[in-house]
Amino acid sequence: MAVSASSPRTEAIRQTLTLNPLILLLLLVVLLPSASPNSESDALHALRRSLSDPDNVLESWDPTLVNPCTWFHITCNQDNRVTRLELYKNNIQGTIPAELGNLKSLISLDLYNNNISGVIPPSLGKLKSLVFLRLNDNQLSGQIPRELLGISSLKVVDITNNNLCGTIPTTGPFEHIPLNNFENNPRLEGPELQGLAAYDTNCY
Repeated sequence: MAVSASSPRTEAIRQTLTLNPLILLLLLVVLLPSASPNSESDALHALRRSLSDPDNVLESWDPTLVNPCTWFHITCNQDNRVTRLELYKNNIQGTIPAELGNLKSLISLDLYNNNISGVIPPSLGKLKSLVFLRLNDNQLSGQIPRELLGISSLKVVDITNNNLCGTIPTTGPFEHIPLNNFENNPRLEGPELQGLAAYDTNCY
């Protein structure tokens, strides 16, 4: 006796089972970037690679996890965008990578009271939501990037006790930053007198 052809219902079930993995894959491709943008994960991974962490405060920063919002010292909003990076008083050493400028929703960047060296990356000027920038009590050198003048939301800047050079900006958000927030930078001149001194004074 000939085997009867499969019923339409059986065929529909077979096709559904065949297509489901493809549908799930498409959903993952569409949804994952919006939940945790690759650029933000990459930025934090770059920071982790640039730092020495003798006290293991960054132990939870697992590079195999796509979503960094579960890491200690990181705060995210409801859209899983990083809004706060708080690594103060943790005895970390290293430099600030340019990739941090990709944390576009960052409100607070707190790296104070560590042993961080190198320059303040000009790319931080891309942080258009930044309100708090506290880098005091480190070993930072170089100029205060003029790219920071374009951050209209910036209210608090503290870079005391570093080795910065050049002049102190007096325009944009820096117009209302107290001068004592720049103290104890032996090579830093200020406040800046427009047209009378180069902003990279004492940097060479």
